[in-house]
Amino acid sequence: MNSCYGVKGAVLAIFAGILFGSGCTRREAAGYQGYLEGEFVYVAAPLGGQLEKLSVARGTRVEAGAPLFTLEQSAELSTLREAAERLRQSQARLADLRKGLRPTELAALDARLAQARAAAEPVLSDDDFDRARLKHEADTKQVAEITSQLETARLGSRSDIIAAAEADAAAAQATLDRAGWSVAQKSRSAPAAALVYDTLFREGEFVAAGQPVVALLPPANIKVRFFVPEAEFAALKVGAVVKVTLTGLPTPLDARLSYLSPKPEYTPPILYNRENRAKLVFMVEAVFASAVARDLHPGQPVDVTVAK
Repeated sequence: MNSCYGVKGAVLAIFAGILFGSGCTRREAAGYQGYLEGEFVYVAAPLGGQLEKLSVARGTRVEAGAPLFTLEQSAELSTLREAAERLRQSQARLADLRKGLRPTELAALDARLAQARAAAEPVLSDDDFDRARLKHEADTKQVAEITSQLETARLGSRSDIIAAAEADAAAAQATLDRAGWSVAQKSRSAPAAALVYDTLFREGEFVAAGQPVVALLPPANIKVRFFVPEAEFAALKVGAVVKVTLTGLPTPLDARLSYLSPKPEYTPPILYNRENRAKLVFMVEAVFASAVARDLHPGQPVDVTVAK
């Protein structure tokens, strides 16, 4: 009997020591499994057309501003040339209206005015005074009329006609701008340095308006996604640094928490009771520095360690 109680006591003592030791030992870190996720940039043209040139290949890297593809643009170029010619014509008409009459026409009016003034100032005898007075009055009116015509000719066209011509020139400029925009939209370039993750069309195929031709993956758009139990979620803060371990890399990578989901998920979604709260998990995302993320690939499994 005594030996039996002695064995039981020893076992209890060992178990109690294990519990006490584990209770006093502080867990240094929490580890979670996750995976890499990529947010792709799908580059498309707002106008449709045949794919004339694909300037990139899948799996290559491009810098910001590098050409990606060009759609057939002959119709847009024709519209652009037509709009440029219409603008030239409307601007020439406006300039002509602002100038008034041509120099030769102004010279003719000047000559008529000089003749009228000469006729209005004759040397008269007493016998011809009454007849000459009437003619003088008529010549004076003609001088005033020609003078008025000359002043009007030098002013150019009326203000309302010029305003209409200015509006016509502005409309022609807007048409030219729109045609130039259409031509520019047929050629697309990379918005940022990125990996060409995929090309979705081949040269010669027709691309509908707004349909992506190239899928890009900028390094800044690669992130790690993992799920944290409800009991440990409250301790996480956006901006905190986590360690991400990938198979094949000798050292973990640093990442910063960028998103904490406000909605829980269930594994499995059974009941919302106290017993099942342990099954609640929250999605968490973290991002890398661009230089670190450059050689990472979406879908890679990772282990995430959050320092406590």
